[in-house]
Amino acid sequence: MDRIETGARVRFHFTLSLADGTYVDGTEPDGAPWEVVVGSGDLPAGLDRCLLGLAVGERGQFFVAAADAYGERDDRAREILPRQDFPADVDLISGMAFSFTLPDGQEAMGQVVAVGAGGVEVDFTHPLAGHDLMFDVQIVAIGRG
Repeated sequence: MDRIETGARVRFHFTLSLADGTYVDGTEPDGAPWEVVVGSGDLPAGLDRCLLGLAVGERGQFFVAAADAYGERDDRAREILPRQDFPADVDLISGMAFSFTLPDGQEAMGQVVAVGAGGVEVDFTHPLAGHDLMFDVQIVAIGRG
């Protein structure tokens, strides 16, 4: 496979930044590249589309709008949970992240917004929701999914 197409297994190095240049994540220059199957839902849809057609060794810088990355912020994704749903020995503060097991067995990340007498307000929106993103990628390998 010479160029990336949907279903290809791709290894690539990347740097992820907010649109204002704030660094978010990435593979270190000496770190292992990420490996994903394009179109499998492992990447934001906007990045999936940007990778299509690239070849091994190619680099690209891509702007991905919030709506095409992790979506917009959604206050409907906030819930008040009982304090006993959290470890008793943890002093809960705004901004703390926790992993929760959903009724269907899936894992979801949530971030504490507020702690009060009525419980703990948790935001289940992805932390990068509402942010336009910049991806700098370099393709290392392309194979079959």
